Amino acid sequence: MIVWLNGTHGVGKTTTSALVQRLIPDSRVFDAEKVGETLMDISPGLPATDNFQHWPPWRPLVVETARRVLDYTGGVLVMPMTVLVEQYWREISTGLAHHDIPVRHFVLHADQDIIRGRILGEHAVSPFRLSHLEPYAEAARTWLHGAAEVVDTTHLTPAQAAQQIAGAVRG
Repeated sequence: MIVWLNGTHGVGKTTTSALVQRLIPDSRVFDAEKVGETLMDISPGLPATDNFQHWPPWRPLVVETARRVLDYTGGVLVMPMTVLVEQYWREISTGLAHHDIPVRHFVLHADQDIIRGRILGEHAVSPFRLSHLEPYAEAARTWLHGAAEVVDTTHLTPAQAAQQIAGAVRG
């Protein structure tokens, strides 16, 4: 099984995924961003883009990597990864379904002002994270919240969000 934690940058996916992993027996964290980083290391580089998710190999490589890891280890993969393009999510979820891998898709959500405050409160403010607030809001309005179980983290600690997710998975 895969427990996918989606949501905007800065909402707490990485922190929450580590806590979820501790609550679900026989689970591991797999950050699909590492697949993108591998593609970014190709030299000479792939065609220019502002997001490695736009490269067509990224989505099937995420599916194949997750499948191979699960074939090898079994258990559960907890995957913290923002996916805001509906077509990309469909490619990934359809690819995983093709391999009979069940996915529990969660979206960590918080009010825009809360997220903006978290990002602006970071030691090094990330323009990248700030630039994804509106695309997240648009995805949430149009398809994302309907395609996942929404966990509103506005008033939750990461530990509380992890408990809620693990409880739903054990369920």
